[in-house]
Amino acid sequence: MAKKIISAIDVGTTKIATLVANVKAEDDIEILGVGVVPSHGLHKGILVNMDEAKQSIATSVKEAQRVSGIHIDSAYVGVTGRHITSLNNRGVISIPRDDRLVRTQDLKRALSAARNVTVAEGKKVLHAIPRSYSLDGQEGVTQPVGMHGRRLDVETHIITASVSSIQNLAKCIRSIGIDVEDLILEPLASGEAVLTPEERDTGVIMADIGGGTTDIAVFKNGSIYHTAIIPVAGYQVTSDISIGLGLPFGIAEKMKKRYGNVTPTLELDEAAQVGLENGHSASYKDLCHIIRARMEELLQLILMEMPTSDYNALAPCGLVLTGGTTNLPGLDELGQSVLRIPVRKGRPLNTGIYGISDILQDPAYATTVGLLLWPIRGKEGAFQVKSAGVWGNFVSLFRRLFRA
Repeated sequence: MAKKIISAIDVGTTKIATLVANVKAEDDIEILGVGVVPSHGLHKGILVNMDEAKQSIATSVKEAQRVSGIHIDSAYVGVTGRHITSLNNRGVISIPRDDRLVRTQDLKRALSAARNVTVAEGKKVLHAIPRSYSLDGQEGVTQPVGMHGRRLDVETHIITASVSSIQNLAKCIRSIGIDVEDLILEPLASGEAVLTPEERDTGVIMADIGGGTTDIAVFKNGSIYHTAIIPVAGYQVTSDISIGLGLPFGIAEKMKKRYGNVTPTLELDEAAQVGLENGHSASYKDLCHIIRARMEELLQLILMEMPTSDYNALAPCGLVLTGGTTNLPGLDELGQSVLRIPVRKGRPLNTGIYGISDILQDPAYATTVGLLLWPIRGKEGAFQVKSAGVWGNFVSLFRRLFRA
């Protein structure tokens, strides 16, 4: 692909992260600028205070511009929140021409038929991603264009989002002078960053445990199979520490990050205290007990969101945990013990990514890196929306609504 400057903004509950990259090829990506600041004005992935969110996003963008020396005009933006819903649907069309040759326009017709689903009032289709095709009953067709047949079926994963939530987010970003190139469901972006092709083909569950939400995606046969958003994540863990140990929320967050461990050493003196420089202290045992209990519950919630209870058949590669909360020591071991399936921590697979990229090795930046990879991989990407028109109309809608 031609050399191109691409920007991405990860609007999270606890942080806003902006990246600017010089893209020379899919495996030749130079990170030119990074801007990470605390997030304000969002709760569980939803914008609740426009002015506070605008200020946080603007500060993050300015920092990325300062480091890179490049002005950001547009960016790819991540979307999450409990308003996200998904389903799988099948579209069926006939090939009426005498030669029965499948053409690109036939794929578009099939996808249009698949996305013709009833959505709740106030919602709109965010992504319609083809999972597989069948031609005259032959399943497992990956690229039917150029093949002959009378009937074309497409199995599609449909993701819907609240129109008002999308409009508010787009308006907030446009208010600081940045166009939204595309809105991307965050677990799709995270999957681009942390999963291997083998995992996506064989079957894997990915859970991005952030500050406000846990974003879940199941991949199988090289494509998206299931998505879900749980409004429980690191914020709830910190809240429980704050309440359980009688600490201010900010102190509880620092305690969690500095001393938290879901598998503390058994040899540790049960009376051991941990504290911060301002005089606050707490029992190490109690701190770790609260964290472990909350994470056990969250791991169980992840499996409850699965479309089947046969996890080994659904995802032989097990569970990949990513996101900032997965930095808790011992979380992968706890996951294997509780869920009885393989569990690993997922950091961005930064092959071909260089420049100012050291900070991006952290699981907390899986979504941020994935937002860059999504457009870079284009039609070759494992989860790229194959029909730009599906989302293009929605993008055009809010661009018209909020254009100056």
